[in-house]
Parts: sequence; C-alpha cells; structure tokens
Amino acid sequence: MRKLSRAVGGAVVAMLTLLALAYVLDYLSLRFRIPNRRPQFGTVHVQPYLAVPQKNGRTEFILDTPSDQRCVYSLFPHFGETPCWYLEKHKSKRINM
Repeated sequence: MRKLSRAVGGAVVAMLTLLALAYVLDYLSLRFRIPNRRPQFGTVHVQPYLAVPQKNGRTEFILDTPSDQRCVYSLFPHFGETPCWYLEKHKSKRINM
C-alpha cells in the first residue's frame, strides 16, 4: 500500500513540475518573442450578447455591438490577457443582467 501511495505522490509531483515548467517556458517565449521576434498580442472579433431574465421565467437575448478584444499568442494567459486560441473558440460572450 505504501508503494502505491508513493508512486501516486511521485506522479502528482512530476505532473505539477511539468505544468510549472510549461508555464515558465511559455512566459519566456512570449516575453522574449521566441521564435523570430513573433508578435506578442493579437485581436479577436467578439460578439457580446445580453441575457435578460423576464418575469415569466424566460430569458431574452439581445445582441450587443461587436468589439475587438486583445489577446496573447501563448498557451496560458499572461499579462492579464486571454490566449488567442481560447478567444477564437469562444467568440460570443454572454453578459447576464
């Protein structure tokens, strides 16, 4: 039983170490523009919509004006910005009223 718990603990530590290493390498790649001085930031066209609850229990959806949202070209969020790959998959943004 102790061998199993040690193996599981070692696997968890190894996975957390790999995740931390991936985050640091992603940050360094973005910070120093590796490879070939690539751009750090981009923009994605996002369509927000309002979700307004009504008295009868239904929700009315109202389209808001589309806008460009700034994003970073990285795997993880950095500099307070969302990764561009995530925004490309989530182009509509729901705003609950």
